[in-house]
Amino acid sequence: MKDYIEERAVTLANYIIEKKTTVRDAALAFNISKSTVHKDITDRLWSINLSLAKEAKKILDENKANRHIR
Repeated sequence: MKDYIEERAVTLANYIIEKKTTVRDAALAFNISKSTVHKDITDRLWSINLSLAKEAKKILDENKANRHIR
């Protein structure tokens, strides 16, 4: 089960980076909750792949800064 969670976290991060998408859009695309996406990206991914986690966090921070515009 742990391998699946790690694989999901990496897949989510790659999706967010490639599409520059929001947590909400990633959750819809993967049919999981926003909380799960957020937990995978901001917590689990840091122990799996640090460089990928930093890139994904950068996108999420940009989205958070611009959310009042949407």
